[in-house]
Amino acid sequence: MNKRIFSLSALSVATPDTFEPQTFDDPAAAVDALSALYERNTKFLVDAFTELGRTGTPMSRYRACYPQVSIETSSFSHIDSRLSYGYVSAPGVYTTTVTRPKLFRHYLKEQLGLLIRSHGVGVTVSESATPIPLHFAFGEGAHVEASMAENIDVPLRDLFDAPDLTTTDDEIANGSYEPGPGDPSPLAPFTAQRIDYSLARLSHYTATSATHFQNFVLFTNYQFYVDEFCAWARKQMAEGGNGYASFVEPGNIITQAGSDKPESDLSLVRMPQMPAYHLKKKGHGGITVVNIGVGPSNAKTITDHIAVLRPHAWLMLGHCAGLRNSQTLGDYVLAHAYVREDHVLDDDLPVWVPIPALAEVQVAMQDAVAEITGYEGYDLKRIMRTGTVATIDNRNWELRDQRGPVKRLSQSRAIALDMESATVAANGFRFRVPYGTLLCVSDKPLHGELKLPGMATAFYKTQVSQHLQIGILALQKLAAMPKEKLHSRKLRSFFETAFQ
Repeated sequence: MNKRIFSLSALSVATPDTFEPQTFDDPAAAVDALSALYERNTKFLVDAFTELGRTGTPMSRYRACYPQVSIETSSFSHIDSRLSYGYVSAPGVYTTTVTRPKLFRHYLKEQLGLLIRSHGVGVTVSESATPIPLHFAFGEGAHVEASMAENIDVPLRDLFDAPDLTTTDDEIANGSYEPGPGDPSPLAPFTAQRIDYSLARLSHYTATSATHFQNFVLFTNYQFYVDEFCAWARKQMAEGGNGYASFVEPGNIITQAGSDKPESDLSLVRMPQMPAYHLKKKGHGGITVVNIGVGPSNAKTITDHIAVLRPHAWLMLGHCAGLRNSQTLGDYVLAHAYVREDHVLDDDLPVWVPIPALAEVQVAMQDAVAEITGYEGYDLKRIMRTGTVATIDNRNWELRDQRGPVKRLSQSRAIALDMESATVAANGFRFRVPYGTLLCVSDKPLHGELKLPGMATAFYKTQVSQHLQIGILALQKLAAMPKEKLHSRKLRSFFETAFQ
């Protein structure tokens, strides 16, 4: 019992100097102020922890808060009604806490610039009342020696703020958040602490930094697609990039444009649960591919976290069971509706909410199929069918009484069955991220048509490359589209945040 016991009741709370609110009509200057305030406050916490680890003697509690940005308007001013974001819908005060402003610099500049132009008023940068948890102040890649924490005789939660999971939620995005009397309305779909939580999870699940994620994302449930993407991405790098700047693999292993090998010989000892690969462009305009594995739980987990980066689109490419006898192994399925029997989102997005097809995404994917396969018009129906995709949470549903599932599938007019697509689409709908699904029929369980080992090998060799190239081309088409066209108003609810 050699632990010293301190009386914490008398400890004062140490904070950085008071920050006076500042109002800006230049979005770049506002983001600079947010960055300076964030860096100052996180440094205060890290320095306090470092000193405490050196001395082991607490002199006070330590607290620093997130920066926040606000706008106040008193007018129902006319805005461009074609836009789905970039304005507030009614007079009032709107605010959001901000984290990692350097990571989100381009996004913040765009959103604040739209607000300033839409309403003709400045934005105010100030210090919020939401503490920055010590865990998040260190940021990504920080390494804290265990000996430092062991030298501190008081529980860290007695001295620093910890993540508060009671307020780290998706109420704003889900449309269930209601401000209290006199409280400001939310300006963005996610709070700073919710974003920090996801940034930490992204690094854990994908073994790549959030800084590498691109705005156009492909999800797949097979490693074959990842292998094909890596080979294609390395070819782009070896040829000078072809518009891409670098290729990043799990472990943050980087190959620069113009090189045929990574900058480092390091490699991961073991792969993460959902490895991510990033073909980068300036302004995060490239492509990220994530192997989410099998099942709706993984699909929800990764989209929950990538959503805080506010991507411009994500697509699901994978294999499915074809449900119609007229389908052939290797045919494509372009989803235009979803039957949701995945259940992982039931508490966030009721199953009675329709998940609509997005015209901009559907056209891009159909055009990509036509260009890659060479089929056009009516002939495209030879290899692709548009219809309802059902997603189920029981991979071995065939081993139970089939009458119930088969009846529901038939009544819904489903043409394909998988375990991820509806989840990815539903979370795209929930988080206002344009989404789409293009699947490849790999078996037909209702019709006794299954792949034998040799057939499977041939199938994967011939179909994976073509399917991946279709997905890449579809994302390139979406990336070339004006953002105000891609981000459809149909994903916005009655009471929306101003930020995309």
